[in-house]
Amino acid sequence: MRLLIAAGFILFALVSYYGNPGDVNQITGQRERVAIADEEQEMALGQQAAPEMVQMHGGASRSADGQALVNKVGAELLTGLDRWMAEKEAETGVELHNPYKFKFTLLADPQTVNAFALPGGQVFITEALFSRLETVGQLAGVLGHEIGHVVERHGNERMAKNTLFSTIAMGAGQIGGDAQSVQMAQAVANVIQMKYGRDDELESDKWGVLLTEKAGYDPRAMIGVMKVLDEASPGGGPPEMMSTHPKPANRVAYIQQVIEEVFPEGVRPGLEP
Repeated sequence: MRLLIAAGFILFALVSYYGNPGDVNQITGQRERVAIADEEQEMALGQQAAPEMVQMHGGASRSADGQALVNKVGAELLTGLDRWMAEKEAETGVELHNPYKFKFTLLADPQTVNAFALPGGQVFITEALFSRLETVGQLAGVLGHEIGHVVERHGNERMAKNTLFSTIAMGAGQIGGDAQSVQMAQAVANVIQMKYGRDDELESDKWGVLLTEKAGYDPRAMIGVMKVLDEASPGGGPPEMMSTHPKPANRVAYIQQVIEEVFPEGVRPGLEP
């Protein structure tokens, strides 16, 4: 009986996830499996969660100049995204547009070296990270990376994957028939999801490279960002397989590879550092 129940859970999870043809990303034109297909609902979710995120990090920064710079660079990156979409439209003939209303917020938090994005376009960077950046190009790299998370709908995709893996874990736990089996299955599911999280980070690093260059900044500034993050990780942080983020040193190698692939003849001159 337990095997039948487990098989039912797992079959339901797989059919619900893989039986869904997915939603077309209006920015990239790619089809993807998400929990919320409607972009307006996606934006509403992010806007609803934003005040709590701001409160968790000590409120919005009181630095008017800092916030103004974050807004300026964010706007330049979005213009770069428009350029990228126009090039893709000309290349593929597929009409693309950005459905999201982005908002960039500098947070007052002086301790947590971090930047993150919520579904639908809410982008945040802490003063702790902002103050460590050495160039405006590095700021563009950070914000471009976070825009990449929104563009690729990573948070939305993660919600869909969470439902998939949680349901599979419940089914697998039924085989053992006790709470320990359920917890073990959930732990395995969590490790698998961390791998997807690291893949998302690398995909967003590529967007950081692309948008930084489109906005007129040298994409090699992204390498400097990784050094800042590495220095801010005491003891190097947890092992990579137990983290949602790749090690900064591994991301440096990936960013260098992306730069070589995207700019095979070298990065164009005249870009701001």
